[in-house]
Amino acid sequence: MGYLGRDVEVVSINNAQYLVASCDSCGAIGMKELDAYKISWFITGKLTTRVALLEVTSTGAVPQMLTVAISNEPYPTGDELLRGVNDELESAGLETLPMAISTEKNMPTQQTGLGISVIGVADKNKLRIGTAQQGDDVYCLGFPKVGPELNNPEDPEIVQVKAIQILLEITSIHDIIPVGSRGIRSEADQIASTVNRRFKVDPTCTLDLDKSAGPSSCLIFSSAGSSSGVLNQAFSSFPKLPLTRIGQLL
Repeated sequence: MGYLGRDVEVVSINNAQYLVASCDSCGAIGMKELDAYKISWFITGKLTTRVALLEVTSTGAVPQMLTVAISNEPYPTGDELLRGVNDELESAGLETLPMAISTEKNMPTQQTGLGISVIGVADKNKLRIGTAQQGDDVYCLGFPKVGPELNNPEDPEIVQVKAIQILLEITSIHDIIPVGSRGIRSEADQIASTVNRRFKVDPTCTLDLDKSAGPSSCLIFSSAGSSSGVLNQAFSSFPKLPLTRIGQLL
């Protein structure tokens, strides 16, 4: 069902910590005979892993482990998917993260199937869900892209895990939500409804707020006013990663 409408589940494990879990699945995207969209298994593995990592880290949780469920043979499909998984973990500085792996060894398959789960732990006083406040500006980081627009996982216009790691260091930032197939507007409305507020669109915003962002090619976040200077400085090393004010919480 999701925790407060988010694509994560949150469970209290002691007086000070939450367990935070997320998963992402990918089907018929790869190099198998009946795959609907042909792209390298490396990219499939890398971007599917990125989605699950983004969901967990955006809550303020620190990933502790992941699972990789591959509905295909170990070689070549499994090996190439895992190469993408490991590359994404390395990009996020999580190359030592423990993982459990399963592949299909009994049946031949004609379509790619992959599932990634990430489990993290968050201090209760650092959980970022439902922390938005009235008057917060809402920003989008990255561009919504989907399908053939995402043939390069290093595209400088899409977000990576390190972007969330930067945002978490800025005290004026509240809720952070990776955007998926529901689009930017839906996720902004979710931030607002969680804290009983309303999202008002900035009339100067030119982003397509209803376009699918595929495997979380962009994210949105709420921030206390007068944060634009801090944000621009924080992302000065990512000059091609667009930062757009999309509205406000009223």
